[in-house]
Amino acid sequence: MPIKQQSKKALRQNIKRVRHNLKIREDIRTLLKKIRKAIDSKEKKDKIEAMLKDVQKKLDKAAQKKIFKKNTVARKLSRLVKYYRKGGSASKKEEKKTE
Repeated sequence: MPIKQQSKKALRQNIKRVRHNLKIREDIRTLLKKIRKAIDSKEKKDKIEAMLKDVQKKLDKAAQKKIFKKNTVARKLSRLVKYYRKGGSASKKEEKKTE
């Protein structure tokens, strides 16, 4: 444990920031799961596109605040849009497992 007052404060701040960043990561992860589920269940196109915009906005915000790296955000978004355009078909790994 820190001894100096400024070290104690820095530790408190760090703990608070970690909790906040984890919450944002969990929210994004949950949104990604929801949108994949919506794509798989063939929900309305308008609803899915609205969800895509929301996810893109949150991912960009997370990259801006350095919660995710920008290339990670780009990769996640790219894969999600690709999944949406395919119509929610299973990935190659999943197809191999079912054969």
